[in-house]
Amino acid sequence: MRRRRGSGGERLLSASPADSPSQPAARSSPNTKRAFLPPGGRGHPLAAPLTMIFLLWFCWGFSLTSGQQDSELLARYLEETLMVDSNFPYHVARRVPRQGRFLQRLETRPRMAEFTVKSTIISRYAFTTVSCNMVNSGSEAKEGTFEMQIPAAAFISNFTMIIGDRIYHGEVTAKVKKTSNEDKERDNKHSSPTDGGENGMETFKASGTIPRKTHAIFTLHYEELLQRLLGKYEYSVSIRPQQLVGRLRVEVNILENSGISSLEVLPLHNSKQRGIKKDDISPPPSTVIGQTKTLAKVTFSPSVVQQTQIARNGILGDFIIRYDVNRELNVGDVQTKDALFTILKDLRPEDHFNVIGFANRIKVWQQDRLVPVTPNNIRDAKKYIHNISPTGGTNINEAVQTSAKLLNNYIAQNDIDARSVSLIIFLTDGRPTVGEMQSSKILSNTKEAIREKFCLFTIGIGNDVDYKLLERMSLENCGMTRRVQEDEDAAAQLKGFYDEIGTPLLSDIRVDYPKDSVEQVTQNLFPNYFNGSEIVIAGKLIERNSGKLHVEVTASNADKYILLKTDVAIDVPSKNDIRGSPGMEDGKETQNYAERAWSYLTIKELLNSWLKSDDSEEREHLMDKAKSLALTYNFITPFTSLKMKELHADLPKEGHASLSTEGTGERVQSLQGHKAPPGVPKQPDKQRIKISRTSADGDPHFVIDFPSSKLAVCFNIDGQPGDILRLVSDHNESGVTVNGQLIGAPAPPNGHKKQRTYFSTITILSNKPERSYVEITPTKVILDDGERFILPCDRSVTVGSSGLEVSIFANSSVTVAIQGTISFVILIHQYKNPAPYQRNHLGFYISNSKGLSPQSHGLLGQFLHHEVKLTQDPLGGSPQLVSQNSTGEPNPRPVNMLKVKGRLVPVVWKQRKIYNGEQEVDCWFAKNNADKLIDGDYKDYLAAHPFDTGTSFGVANRL
Repeated sequence: MRRRRGSGGERLLSASPADSPSQPAARSSPNTKRAFLPPGGRGHPLAAPLTMIFLLWFCWGFSLTSGQQDSELLARYLEETLMVDSNFPYHVARRVPRQGRFLQRLETRPRMAEFTVKSTIISRYAFTTVSCNMVNSGSEAKEGTFEMQIPAAAFISNFTMIIGDRIYHGEVTAKVKKTSNEDKERDNKHSSPTDGGENGMETFKASGTIPRKTHAIFTLHYEELLQRLLGKYEYSVSIRPQQLVGRLRVEVNILENSGISSLEVLPLHNSKQRGIKKDDISPPPSTVIGQTKTLAKVTFSPSVVQQTQIARNGILGDFIIRYDVNRELNVGDVQTKDALFTILKDLRPEDHFNVIGFANRIKVWQQDRLVPVTPNNIRDAKKYIHNISPTGGTNINEAVQTSAKLLNNYIAQNDIDARSVSLIIFLTDGRPTVGEMQSSKILSNTKEAIREKFCLFTIGIGNDVDYKLLERMSLENCGMTRRVQEDEDAAAQLKGFYDEIGTPLLSDIRVDYPKDSVEQVTQNLFPNYFNGSEIVIAGKLIERNSGKLHVEVTASNADKYILLKTDVAIDVPSKNDIRGSPGMEDGKETQNYAERAWSYLTIKELLNSWLKSDDSEEREHLMDKAKSLALTYNFITPFTSLKMKELHADLPKEGHASLSTEGTGERVQSLQGHKAPPGVPKQPDKQRIKISRTSADGDPHFVIDFPSSKLAVCFNIDGQPGDILRLVSDHNESGVTVNGQLIGAPAPPNGHKKQRTYFSTITILSNKPERSYVEITPTKVILDDGERFILPCDRSVTVGSSGLEVSIFANSSVTVAIQGTISFVILIHQYKNPAPYQRNHLGFYISNSKGLSPQSHGLLGQFLHHEVKLTQDPLGGSPQLVSQNSTGEPNPRPVNMLKVKGRLVPVVWKQRKIYNGEQEVDCWFAKNNADKLIDGDYKDYLAAHPFDTGTSFGVANRL
């Protein structure tokens, strides 16, 4: 039964599917490195237990609580009655059963013959058209009302009404500037929404007098940019015609050029309906899903019988689609308490937290500190939250000041990495009633206390909350805000909100483009990037004929910094042409979706800045810019309104037409940022890598440079495919080990070798200051130092922490720097059309060996701190020391010998090309797998696996 609260208890309004009573909105909140703030505020009237009385209402001998069989029979009758020709309001009279005649006598409003929704989503930008056909088959004029809940972040772009022969067209006009009193009245209205809309929704309403035996068509257009939350995009459309409809159809077409990776249709959601089973995850009845690689079409067209089975009052709920796209390899008291318990359970071992309660007084769980996440601390925090009870009053100002001071002191007194993320989660179900109550003072005090050192996230529960204040508190301090209605599942809402912000992946994200390539770019500097979310930037290209756009992204996380450089292919017109795609035949708006998405984001940002600004002159300037843009693109915003204009004004006046758009389009984007000053070069400079000639490249050919002796020595290792060669081994001293794994290939025709081998994988292990490794292949780089990064080799990116930095230069090379004193360069050799004897492979070069100890070993490492001398043995006589002549070519007759580590090694003169053939090296070549040149036999340098860190020559350790 549907109930309404009143002083006399429960009052029966109508007999419809049973609704459960509203649950008490909570008062609780959080404070952080995470610090939870259970809110204060006056007690909710429903906080006490309820005694439920169910009444059975009989009306004139006709039971509205008829059984399932009766309801289906009635639904079938209604379906036959409602399925009239929407283009002609008259229909042949049928014999109406007595129950139906009774309903017809009660029905005074026009009948809805058709309700259709068609949506086109292109690259996450959604165009939605809602059309409603109402029929007045009565003998006198009746008022028809069209009411539609739309997403709070959407912009209405058009609306038309056709009533009989009259056509009313919506015209976007600038709003008349209001007086200060009117502004205050509007602000109060905005801060206490009572329009009956669901959470995150706003209500559009229009009405008009429909003459007898006439029909009316209402058509609404709105647009929105879908946001990615928890790894999914969610499109939701309200299906609440408020009566059974003869023809009801929803059609959603999705085009994603990057490919649709997952798609699901959720059960209809209606917070007013409590009879829906939580374990029911199947789509609504009559839902049909069709999908290709880049296109998806979803339809929902329930018959009247199916509508009746869902909701006999015509309030079906929200039709929700969730999907994601393919991504390239890159990067009430009890309610609230339950939610906080869940949040505490999800805290990670590395997190620190505290809980602060506020009402008339401020109560801090752990004085002057944040505590680490341990089982005992979580248990004690749950006990503390459980024992919190409302004491009246809401001291918002002091609660924020206390939490900010606690968090600031913790950051100042502890060795906190500058790239760690600190935040406050603030929950309340009341307005400020204790202490400072003036919103402007609370805002300025909050900003002064936080000083841009961390972010504030606010959650308002119930209807007695100053949402405008909470919104500005979060916007001005790099956070987000959420609304939770009284009758919604607050625990699930808060858990979902925490899921969004509970895993911050990156902070201080900045996206830059060359100054002369783009203009009018939307915000490009963001304080945080959370797991499963998305950052969207739009702008205008200056050079439209260019095939690519250079982009640089800098960011950091708890212990790393990241620099990404890449060239993004610019979509050619044919790729964005959607006219030939099924279901994409809408108007011209969808064909310039990228431009409309840019205007949408720009207006949202101007609205955001206008909302945060306290300077009257700046607010006026921002308002004018937003208003001008909204008028250009026909958007309803707080600065524009929709006026209805009759196309044939010469017709005689009959009845009226009105609409209400107040409050629509005011919601700002949840991920807030601002614009960073420009300063990026036109194109990435060609990377210049300082390397020595000491390397292992090609088949593989080893080169060792001895600068002091002005000599270079070279040798080959004829290993087997799958062999893992230890190139550098210094695990006990510097903690560094480098291993290379071989891959085989057939030998070229007429060659002297039976097969070739190349390095397919280079693994670099570092044990200091913390254990980490880098695994490099020709296509990707895996960096794991407790957190695992997988980076593609086809774009330039730098990822670094305090002791390790990995830099990828797209399709060219990878540089690994350790502790600033050791660095290696790995060349990437890739073939577009490889011959049978060619394989994509790697080359390994030592760039800086200062940090490697004299005890280093490995095929290359054993020579880093030794020198060699070249001697000649003329026909076996006593060797005489000689030096290279100016040409570097000695007398070929004597036997050339190298003296290394007390051993004499016969060598011959050769020339080797290294570094992709860009350099040519004169070297002395040691034959037979470097026999006598290296310590032991080359088989002594075989590692058991890529992570083998052999502590001494010939001895292997397993990680």
